[in-house]
Amino acid sequence: MSTASPALPDYLSEEILLHPENRQFPPFDVVRLLGTVFEPTAGCRVCILTDFDDPAAEIKDMAFVGKPEFPVQNKAYEAVHQALHGGAMDALGMTGGDFFAYKTTHGSNLDLEDEVWDTQGHQLSLDADIYPNYDIILCISTWSATAPLTAKCKEFGFRGATLHGLNDIILNSGLAVNYDEVSADAERIRLAMTKADDVEIDFELEDGRILTAWLGLAQQEAQKSHGLCKGKAPDVANLPAGEVYFVPSDAHGHFPMKYEDGTLGVLTVKDRNIIKSELIEGDQATIDAHNARLADDPMTGTLGELGFGTQVLPVSGADIQDEKVLGTCHLATGRDDHLGGDIVPEMFKKHENSTHDDILFAPHKTPNFNVKEVRMNRGGKQEIIIENFRPSRYIMDALAEGRD
Repeated sequence: MSTASPALPDYLSEEILLHPENRQFPPFDVVRLLGTVFEPTAGCRVCILTDFDDPAAEIKDMAFVGKPEFPVQNKAYEAVHQALHGGAMDALGMTGGDFFAYKTTHGSNLDLEDEVWDTQGHQLSLDADIYPNYDIILCISTWSATAPLTAKCKEFGFRGATLHGLNDIILNSGLAVNYDEVSADAERIRLAMTKADDVEIDFELEDGRILTAWLGLAQQEAQKSHGLCKGKAPDVANLPAGEVYFVPSDAHGHFPMKYEDGTLGVLTVKDRNIIKSELIEGDQATIDAHNARLADDPMTGTLGELGFGTQVLPVSGADIQDEKVLGTCHLATGRDDHLGGDIVPEMFKKHENSTHDDILFAPHKTPNFNVKEVRMNRGGKQEIIIENFRPSRYIMDALAEGRD
């Protein structure tokens, strides 16, 4: 990793890059966050959506408040709902502040059921009562709803943000930053990577083996998740933001996978699809279950995203923030229509399979293997993007572009 240029701000200094937990953030402020992300806000009607297995019971009279089994929902209430009603809406010129609950999907980016309940216990319809009647929708949920809300915002014309997995670390770091700065940094990295021909990722295993995954990008325009939904155009931000991403046109090779139970496997990719998993260590039954799922519904193994973090943030324990950390990268399988891709829910054998599942490669998440090097090929020239989970000199130089 290069020594940061004097032109770079403190949060991109060598010391903070090595120890992001030492970065200082201002206190979380709903007015600053929403005012920056959604400018203009005056005249907008805002609401909050969240999820429960039994939404009718838990949202009525705010029955969920204080229950430890609902940490995300309580953060939505404490940090956002109360702040909106404590003066934030007046400061932003907004109205509404209503709280609604829908049934938990139990899958990342699965389409939402239409039924929704208000705090009086009335059953309503997302399509009929929520999407057409609110200008800004904040979805603070257990499971990500970015893909379905992105589709709905185009249909109904609202703006919004998805903040699944919200916790104190995210509130006090990833949501406390200046999103104009986040957007500018993401754009610098986007320009440094856009129209790439392909990317190669070398993974180093503990036994010294190197696995290489190749992802064809076909000179596509790189996209960014930068957190801003300014203006009036329908859009949904994924917060915390800070990411440059591509929809792979092709892929082959191998990459490691750490499953939720700690089992480690090697995944083989051919023609953009994961075709099999093989055990490195752990439970063979976990590998067998994955292979059975791939055989039953091959679309579940289609690679739909390649992403790179662009922010300097502490580890939060939630992928929504941790995949945005500079020096990390991630792949995702499944639907990618919300990213401009061609994989839509109707292509899966079962509705519950039509998820978008991120596979994050980061030191805290995958300590059993190292992202030794990420290389980008563009226009006959090769650039290193990541070295040992650290941004390369090429990326640091890109972040210095255009600064005073």
